[in-house]
Amino acid sequence: MEKQDIIIIGGGPAGLASGIYAARAALKTTLIEKGMPGGLVANTEYIENYPGFPEGIGGPELAMQMQNQAMRFGMEFKNTNVESIKKMENCFEVITEDGSINTSTVIMATGASPRMLGIEGEGEYHGRGVSYCATCDGALFRDKDVCVIGGGDAAVEEALFLTKFTNKVYIIHRRGELRATKYLQEKAMNTSNIEFKWFSIIDKIEGEATVKKAILKDTRDESLSELSIDGVFIYIGTKPAANLVSDIVKINSNGYIVTDEEMKTSQSGIYAVGDVREKTLRQVVTAVSDGAVAAVSAEKYIEKLADK
Repeated sequence: MEKQDIIIIGGGPAGLASGIYAARAALKTTLIEKGMPGGLVANTEYIENYPGFPEGIGGPELAMQMQNQAMRFGMEFKNTNVESIKKMENCFEVITEDGSINTSTVIMATGASPRMLGIEGEGEYHGRGVSYCATCDGALFRDKDVCVIGGGDAAVEEALFLTKFTNKVYIIHRRGELRATKYLQEKAMNTSNIEFKWFSIIDKIEGEATVKKAILKDTRDESLSELSIDGVFIYIGTKPAANLVSDIVKINSNGYIVTDEEMKTSQSGIYAVGDVREKTLRQVVTAVSDGAVAAVSAEKYIEKLADK
């Protein structure tokens, strides 16, 4: 059976950075990604705050450059799905749709997926007006009215992106102020076709073949109102994809993998990086940092194994 030093599961910035550092250290490194490299970054039209790109850079472009850099150092890329991970006596068995690979270490870079509101109409109209990715679907709403749910950076960034296509963007937030950075808040508040619906949540999504309106509930008095819109974009946080190791490593109450500063989990030989791990700041720059730290930690662990 094939044997690697490091298997990285997930091809977002954290996983790709791990690949760059691991492959450059001459470790036998394979990155497994079931979809398109880049993770959530690949769905981000433009990144303005990544160091070294004063004019900004497109998310897909940044992801592709990271992948090319890692592969130039010798990282192997496999486009398949990981089904399970088994702890063996001196290694781990990573079982994929295309076969199994034994490895000394595993770096979990599986990221997170959008959280759903769990309201009536959300599932019914998913793909017919309900979306979790403005970059993917924004152009479908040209000259229409849409709403964005959320008050963090992701919600405001996507609302600003949607203004390029839409007639009107409503930002719906349960509080009376946003959680986004001041820069983004000011930018949104100075954008003429963005309107804020404060102290509001969506109670129900209604339509016919596609979304036609949202029923809003006031968080102060629970009164209801209707908002005529053609699309609902939801940004209320993410759900970590930690199920592959949930029975092997420590997981916190919110489902994130617990690590120390060296990205070590409670299971020796397994590391976690990026959005799947417990952390305070979820940005591309911190994901890349996680990846570098994990690769160096794994290298030290592999050296200790060789000395035994």
